[in-house]
Amino acid sequence: MALSNTAVPRYYGMFRDAVVRGEIPVNREVSLQMNLIDDLIDDPGCYYDDEAVEGFLAFCENELTLTDGGDLDLLDTFKLWAEDVFGWFYFTEKSIPVPNPDGRGVRFVRKRIKKRLRNKQYLIVGRGAAKSLYDACVQSYGLCIDTTTTHQITTAPTMKQADEVLSPIRTAITRSRGPLFQFLTDGSLQNTTGSKANRVKLTSTKKGIENFLTGSLLEIRPMSIAKLQGLRCKYASIDEWLSGDIREDVIGAIEQGASKIDDYLILATSSEGTVRNGSGDTIKMELESILRGEYRNPHVSIWWYKLDNIDEVADPSMWMKANPNLGKTVTYEVYQLDVERAEKAPAARNDILAKRFGIPMEGYTYFFPYEETIPHKHREFWKMPCSLGMDLSQGDDFCAFTFLFPLPNGTFGVKTRNYISSTTLNKLPPAMYQKYCDFIREGSLIVLEGVTLNMMVVYDDLDRFISEAQYDIRCVGFDPYNAKEFIEKWISENGPFGIEKVIQGAKTESVPLGELKKLSEERMLLFDEELMSFTMGNCIVIEDTNGNRKLHKKRYDQKIDAVSAMMDAFVAYKLNIEAFD
Repeated sequence: MALSNTAVPRYYGMFRDAVVRGEIPVNREVSLQMNLIDDLIDDPGCYYDDEAVEGFLAFCENELTLTDGGDLDLLDTFKLWAEDVFGWFYFTEKSIPVPNPDGRGVRFVRKRIKKRLRNKQYLIVGRGAAKSLYDACVQSYGLCIDTTTTHQITTAPTMKQADEVLSPIRTAITRSRGPLFQFLTDGSLQNTTGSKANRVKLTSTKKGIENFLTGSLLEIRPMSIAKLQGLRCKYASIDEWLSGDIREDVIGAIEQGASKIDDYLILATSSEGTVRNGSGDTIKMELESILRGEYRNPHVSIWWYKLDNIDEVADPSMWMKANPNLGKTVTYEVYQLDVERAEKAPAARNDILAKRFGIPMEGYTYFFPYEETIPHKHREFWKMPCSLGMDLSQGDDFCAFTFLFPLPNGTFGVKTRNYISSTTLNKLPPAMYQKYCDFIREGSLIVLEGVTLNMMVVYDDLDRFISEAQYDIRCVGFDPYNAKEFIEKWISENGPFGIEKVIQGAKTESVPLGELKKLSEERMLLFDEELMSFTMGNCIVIEDTNGNRKLHKKRYDQKIDAVSAMMDAFVAYKLNIEAFD
């Protein structure tokens, strides 16, 4: 079959049919990646080339071996992943210099150039899925089949770990089972002055693995930006980038150099890790955005295997969500033994849940998915009883007040009013400035003149707003940081009844956050303001090893103050629920 912009990829089609039949369980992330591939099939600008895929598969099965020297028969998952990398192409127009017929000077001719669509592939899969062998297949393919001179690197948290990618290639060179490797390994490395025909063309040296026909080199590099920056590597593999305590974005550093070359390929393979808050969590958030379609990046292939819920650990039929090679590269018995060990040895529980099932037990997760941040239809809560939550911790920058209205059917109405100084608004980047202007137009954000916010001016404006809306405030929850002056005036004018101090931290926040999450999942938080939707979308939750959660914002400009105030209002409501009878 020639290039086609309508064909369904062969191995993806077989995989999709098996999923539809219920033979292969898949998690949310893999399902989203399948949606993106379906979009590529429908995209007339993207072409599928089965010959490129079959060429890779034929090379691997005819030439390569396992680490122990056994014949390599590619797994269905290897075919699926490789097809997603090597099978997609697109065309771009370029001006190509062509010599003039008279031999003097050059002229530029516009030509359509065929380019591979995928430049990066992220593979997050459970321990024992033969990730390193997959890296070795792609690296040896680039080293032996690519006729250009390529610089190839593989890196991992330790040099010995990175050597696991080179080990199967060395074994394949030693065994030379296929005709290509028999030709490339024929001759002697010591023959440096005789005929080049009698010299070895592919061998393992002190540098790494070298192809003397093309001058290509595959070498190991330390996982450090200082050692990886500025390279012009065409093929790169990063192994276990989530497992170690990696604080540097080494994938970004490699891509900066590799992007100087056309059709570069970066493989980032890893199992889930237990070290949180590093560059890996930031990258995973970007991958989530791509999978959800928040921004389009067809040059990235993402296969992220994990269990959707910790409850699925007890269901062996769901384990293939975390490791699609279960029963082939690792047995069910190994997983069962780890499950039993996690129950009996709590110290090993986090590592097992992360490495085997892809469930990180502490770290960053988006708290409210996109579906839960869509505003409801507009409502008014005139003269209705409510709980008021205050977050004044960014008093010099941003103050948030959220009103929570308990409704008869168990739902909660939500209104928010926020204050920002004019100086802070004017310092915002253009895109964020436009978003804040939208909030100002809807009336949920008020700008006060000055460098910082005057709490008494804020109090007077809020008091006027409450009087106009005629909200019946029955209780108040507040974070004590920077709130003394404001609360003292509130008590002096409204009395001390129903005033609750809510200290930030996992101990205080874990329970109300869980209850708010359940309400949000059932769409029982009835908010109609874009600012509330924006702050909910920014919410990230840090979950510790005991499952306790607390709110966190990744960057200073990602406001979550309205959600924090809503949580304070909810805590005050729960403590004063009799006031709403």
